[in-house]
Amino acid sequence: MYLINITTLQLERFDVEPPPYATLSHRWRDGEISFGEFADLDKRQGKAGFTKILDTCAQARKDNLAYVWVDTCCIDKSSSAELSEAINSMFAWYRSAKVCYALLDDVFSNT
Repeated sequence: MYLINITTLQLERFDVEPPPYATLSHRWRDGEISFGEFADLDKRQGKAGFTKILDTCAQARKDNLAYVWVDTCCIDKSSSAELSEAINSMFAWYRSAKVCYALLDDVFSNT
């Protein structure tokens, strides 16, 4: 499992017991950041999906968590074995998170 370190904004791999982390539940939009793009600062900063990752990290910091998991960039989709494992493990990853943030960017308030 890969998690984003909210301080370094780097992906870290945890093969055994991951540290406490938050997850982000969100709707995929144009401009999401892939696993491969995440390591490249120039590629990720220009993408719309990076803002929601930064916002997720900021909220995790407020909740005293050091890591977050975001499906768009924490799964290596270029590896069919890892993608298959991720699909089979996603329920457990969401269940094991300390908190799940839901981004409802298509819901508007009248206030």
